[in-house]
Amino acid sequence: MPAIILVGPEHLDTLVDEFGRYRRDYDFHTAVTAAEAEAVAALVSQAGGQVALFVAESQLPDAHVYEAFGRWRAVVPTARRMVAAHWSRFLVDAPDLRVGLAKGKFDAYLLMPRGVRDEEFHTAVCELLSDWGSTVPTPEVETVRVVSDGADALTLAIRDFLDRMGMPNRTYAPDTPTGRALLARLPEPVEPGFPVVQAMDKDPAVAHSVHDVAIRIYGQPTDIDSDTVSDVAVVGAGPAGLATAVYASSEGLSTVVLESEAVGGQAGTSSMIRNYLGFPRGISGMRLAQRARNQAIRFGTRFFTGWSVIGLEPGSEGQPHVLHTEGGDVRARAVVVATGVTYRKLRVPAIEDLVGRGVFYGSAMTAARAMEDYDVVVIGGGNSAGQAAIHLARFARSVTILVRRDGLESTMSQYLIGEMSYNPRIRVQACSEVVNGGGDGRLEWISVRDTRSGETSRQECGGLFLLLGAEPHCEWLPPEIARDDRGFVVTGRDVPPARWRGDLPPESLETTVPGIFAAGDIRSGSMKRVAAASGEGASVVPLVHAWLEPAG
Repeated sequence: MPAIILVGPEHLDTLVDEFGRYRRDYDFHTAVTAAEAEAVAALVSQAGGQVALFVAESQLPDAHVYEAFGRWRAVVPTARRMVAAHWSRFLVDAPDLRVGLAKGKFDAYLLMPRGVRDEEFHTAVCELLSDWGSTVPTPEVETVRVVSDGADALTLAIRDFLDRMGMPNRTYAPDTPTGRALLARLPEPVEPGFPVVQAMDKDPAVAHSVHDVAIRIYGQPTDIDSDTVSDVAVVGAGPAGLATAVYASSEGLSTVVLESEAVGGQAGTSSMIRNYLGFPRGISGMRLAQRARNQAIRFGTRFFTGWSVIGLEPGSEGQPHVLHTEGGDVRARAVVVATGVTYRKLRVPAIEDLVGRGVFYGSAMTAARAMEDYDVVVIGGGNSAGQAAIHLARFARSVTILVRRDGLESTMSQYLIGEMSYNPRIRVQACSEVVNGGGDGRLEWISVRDTRSGETSRQECGGLFLLLGAEPHCEWLPPEIARDDRGFVVTGRDVPPARWRGDLPPESLETTVPGIFAAGDIRSGSMKRVAAASGEGASVVPLVHAWLEPAG
């Protein structure tokens, strides 16, 4: 079982008693000093065990709490770290310790319970343990099983999709007992190949793509009655699309969401978002997205995951708009385009050839677990790159953020810069770009050019994570919908006067086609932030209502 290490020189008995409710699922170790806790963590790690959580009082006899957490993190980088301050010290120590909390030196500063059933305290503990459990160990319960004969790009992509959908999964080799049992259940005639995927209570099948896995789990648009016309169809299930779905369906509109990949979009790949309103301890992009999805489902939204929209046929004269997918058509009186953006390609042929084999677009949380003892490079200067670097530093030997600019201050939030500066495994390499790379079957090295001097150097690299800028994902839109010179959808007063319908521009989030709206990162001029996209998703619903009312 994973371990929880309690460290308390004065109130250890209180901590032991308070954490008694977790004894069924965790091993407990206690220590009085930072050195004792460091030794205990080393013994657990050497025995092949895992430490899920360190809990320390705010004052330790042999080290400042900051120093203690730094030493413990060097032994077990993946463990979560919490201060439980006694009420006699909580306010006294808070000014000093909250500075470290902002820099990521530990994960939570809590008041030690003063009585029974302090559920606010235990909610925070459970959040930390849940976060640890979703990003580190093999799951105790498996919703999906994957049989694969190697760490190929497709297997990794399928596992990443499942992780982003919040579905516990595990991969087995074909010669393991579980692997052999699943292969024996393949329907006749047996189709050769890997990976083989068995989801929930369904029969196992060979998967040729992530799309195959998605439709086996979530169905396809043909499950919708062809005569059904929804009030609103949302294309894309990132923050903007999810917010649209929640507010539209809660207002009584029949709502369908189509998502080509995993729910959450780019935000869903973030290991931890610490500056989203209302989550003082932060929340992973996956959890934020799954909570929003469940909220929308509660109000009646239907989701179809794994289906790309390949065309949009605008309705006219009162007819509904028609969205085309390879699995069927969806008809709706209003459409909200919320497909977001994709990461820009590096466009270095040798690097592109190794995608899925040490090279990854996005933070690829599944791949992060395989980076233990590798030197890793993250390319990008935005918040997503910073979040990815902090997550990767839990596993990799070193993490280098590589940017063409002379620093991160103009592109990344200060809280991330501060957190990375404290982490000894992370460094920033400015004024640099990757120009080549290679390896024997997977990435092993990259060539980096200094943009100031032009000099090129070669360095070892076991993982390259590319989080470069943003490109719109709307090539499927018809020409009737205007876009700017970068391909983003223009709305409201940004629409050229020649495309107005009469003397007034479209509504603020409306496109050049009546009844078709855009929200989030896909919209020209939008702020590329999770909260801003969520706000636009909520704001578009009154405009949809106003459009539908005359037709109602």
